[in-house]
Amino acid sequence: MPLLGVLIKQGIKLGTRIKVRKSPPANMQRRTLKKLLKTAQFTSFGKEYGFSEMLQARHPEKEFQRRIPVYNYNSIYEKWWYRCLKEEENVCWPGYIKYFALSSGTSDSASKHIPVTRDMVRALRKASIRHILTLANYNFPPSLFEKGILWLGGSTDLKKQGGYYEGDVSGISARRVPIWFRKYYKPGRKISKVKDWEKKLKEMTEQAHKWDISIITGVPSWVQLLMERVIEHYKVKTIHDVWPNLRVYVHGGVSFEPYKKNFEKLVAEPLTYIELYPASEGFIAFQTHPDAGCMKMILDNGIFYEFIPFDEQNFDDNGEPVENAPCLLIDEVEEGKDYAILLSTCAGAWRYLLGDVIRFTSKENYEICITGRTKHFLSLCGEHLSVDNMNKAIRHVSDEMNIDISEFTVSGLIVDGAAFHEWYIGTNAAVNPDELSKKIDQQLKVLNDDYEVERQSALKKVMVNVISPDLFYAYMRSQGREGGQNKFPRVMKEKQWKEWKEFLSRGT
Repeated sequence: MPLLGVLIKQGIKLGTRIKVRKSPPANMQRRTLKKLLKTAQFTSFGKEYGFSEMLQARHPEKEFQRRIPVYNYNSIYEKWWYRCLKEEENVCWPGYIKYFALSSGTSDSASKHIPVTRDMVRALRKASIRHILTLANYNFPPSLFEKGILWLGGSTDLKKQGGYYEGDVSGISARRVPIWFRKYYKPGRKISKVKDWEKKLKEMTEQAHKWDISIITGVPSWVQLLMERVIEHYKVKTIHDVWPNLRVYVHGGVSFEPYKKNFEKLVAEPLTYIELYPASEGFIAFQTHPDAGCMKMILDNGIFYEFIPFDEQNFDDNGEPVENAPCLLIDEVEEGKDYAILLSTCAGAWRYLLGDVIRFTSKENYEICITGRTKHFLSLCGEHLSVDNMNKAIRHVSDEMNIDISEFTVSGLIVDGAAFHEWYIGTNAAVNPDELSKKIDQQLKVLNDDYEVERQSALKKVMVNVISPDLFYAYMRSQGREGGQNKFPRVMKEKQWKEWKEFLSRGT
């Protein structure tokens, strides 16, 4: 009898029954902001912008918005965070920054150095515990909690740079795995330290038969690749031939829609999919119920949020907010509209443009879904095509044609004054590119009225190139962005598109 599993499950159920005083979202956020301002008031940043005076104001949040400009990574790094890398204390958050999360995400820039403070580590742990407590809503058997949990994240072997350490945020978190949890944590401390992704993949594949995995967490593309390698290595039909107790896949950071069809072909038993919203800058939201289709924001755990309506009035063609773009608070947003998120955090990010675009599905329960990135959209001539539109179109077409499309990317181009979209679709299926192009185009017209209008006038052509999914992974490898939390960009701008085309022309 899985006694430990019973105890863990009962503990989770007990945790959900603890009465928590309910508070309106605006009140939770107001308290969060005051705590951030109070803690950071004597830092260099807090002194420059007058945090102490803000705390005395009748409406600190409005004074906060009035005094402090909106920052993106480049602007906050160039004015403030570079000083933390020089080991200066009390810059944007009290004390000395020991850890920096390296993050390139899907951007075309070099790795970003995101401060990770002790307070942020505590906030990440607290958010993780809250998420674990919601597993009581899924009616999993006690035995599930006695199996292994495969965490497919970045290397825990951080690189020391002078007086600080840098690495993947998942690697920083994994280094602090509690002793009691190490029995269940896979791939284990030794393999988790491996930085070379191919070597890590090989070692995990060779050890896979020794593990009894019930839960996998990681970015879909890399989890899918690992499962394919394990199935091929052991010459079995599905991943359940190796891990018969696998029941849960926890994912985040990128839409799962394009991968779901492929996942279902790799398993013999249905998986429960649970979505999280982690970022290098903080843990933002998580799914609380089966088949919720959305995630509940964490409003009282060291992050203060603002929301800029994501439309052509408030963002330029480069995905940057225009001057004086409206910044709304949690009680000012509307359901069904897209917003870019600003974060102010217990790691010293202030009014920081995260780059993600979200949509509120329930304002009352502060539930959201991720719809794209501020820089990952196409609007050459007013078509306003979002990544959400693209993901849905690809999922529909793959179902309609009964093909697997595991990766895709697209760019907007203007040649001889004519605008067109060029797609690269990753699939091993024998498919006619022209037919695929027509079906994608047709579905996008259904999903997006602006796109349909522009296809009748300014947007002249939609081109589709069909290539092997392996080329997407090879490109990421060539960029030094393989494995861990790295995601392939769905939309490429000019510089990145040129590098991608050059990579493909080399026949790598």
